[in-house]
Amino acid sequence: MSTDTPTPAWRLVAEREISTQLRSKGFLISGAMLLVGLVAMVVILTLVSDRERTQSVAVVDARAESLVSQGSDLADQIDGRTRLEATSYDDAAAAEDAVESGDVDAALLPTSAGDPSAGYTLVGDAEVDDVTAQALTAAVSTAVTRANATELGVDLQALGAGARVETRLLDPDAEDNGLRQVASFVFVLLFYITALGFGMTIAGNVTQEKENRVVEILAAAVPIRALLWGKIVGTSVLAIGQTVLFAFVGVIALLATGNTHALGVLGPAIGWYVAFFVLGFVALASLWSVAGSLAGRMQDLQGTTAPLQIILFAPYIIAVTAGEGIKTVVSMLPIVSTMMMPSRLAEGDVPLWQLVVAISVTVVAAVLLVRVSARIYERTLLRTGRRISFGEALRSGTTEEAAPVGS
Repeated sequence: MSTDTPTPAWRLVAEREISTQLRSKGFLISGAMLLVGLVAMVVILTLVSDRERTQSVAVVDARAESLVSQGSDLADQIDGRTRLEATSYDDAAAAEDAVESGDVDAALLPTSAGDPSAGYTLVGDAEVDDVTAQALTAAVSTAVTRANATELGVDLQALGAGARVETRLLDPDAEDNGLRQVASFVFVLLFYITALGFGMTIAGNVTQEKENRVVEILAAAVPIRALLWGKIVGTSVLAIGQTVLFAFVGVIALLATGNTHALGVLGPAIGWYVAFFVLGFVALASLWSVAGSLAGRMQDLQGTTAPLQIILFAPYIIAVTAGEGIKTVVSMLPIVSTMMMPSRLAEGDVPLWQLVVAISVTVVAAVLLVRVSARIYERTLLRTGRRISFGEALRSGTTEEAAPVGS
């Protein structure tokens, strides 16, 4: 006598959703493109941050050329990637013409040709690079001070005693602000693209099954709620799997490019991003299923999914444009927190109580939304031929459901 336990209906539906998507060329190609884009972004950021750059400086005498050489050493100490290179010209007019035409980035010229004590003037076109200006100013100051001290018979070492300044940062993480801001934007963008892509897929599948009357066959064999659970589970598994894959590939890309420091800064935020995505997408998947069940035809999808698209797009705009106060409040709202909280975590520390609030309200919202979505889904799935409004679905009476066989 067989003791095999029948496979739950929702699991069969979930397996069907997963296998269908994995056989879809569109799904595989879009996923591959996102992965390539993610790796390319990491590589580009690495190249931009580590790339050496040369600032050419026009000079008209040997002394200025020596000062540029000293300034190059100082520039390297300032940011580790800037080098200054002197280019000689016959006179100040020719040097300024070179700056204006873009042949050189700046010019270091005597302020007064007949008076060495007048010092130097750093000439730029619209602006002078900050590192270049800082390095050349320090080089000129050091060289002139040393020369004057020697001429006056002053002990420069004794004169400079106690003048050394050391730097101690109270907030050393502030140096990583640029990296954190980029990661924050990437988190929001990835969530938006993934949630929108999978959401439109699940809504489109539901509407297509309604339009082709396939759902009537499915509902005759499977409880409608099992259809909903299966679609939620199947799509969530795919979306979460893709998100985990993105996180894994992102970590590997950071390690491969030598960005171990970036990984140390962003590692916890990446973990929280995956956790919040799991919570948020389960709730969103139920809403996308409902959006599909409200549509009578594929042409209706744009209207029934518009509210969800707005829900996803609003946090994206807030993350890019809003101030810290608004971001803090919005990051603790249900559903929206799944996009905003990982973004804030990438930018810096978030108080523990805010994390607890964000997770709690999202879990409660997910439970409530899934329950409400199940009711609406049952009431609208078998009503074909026209678009159904959300209000009408809530006011509907009993479900027009075919008799289920098994669960």
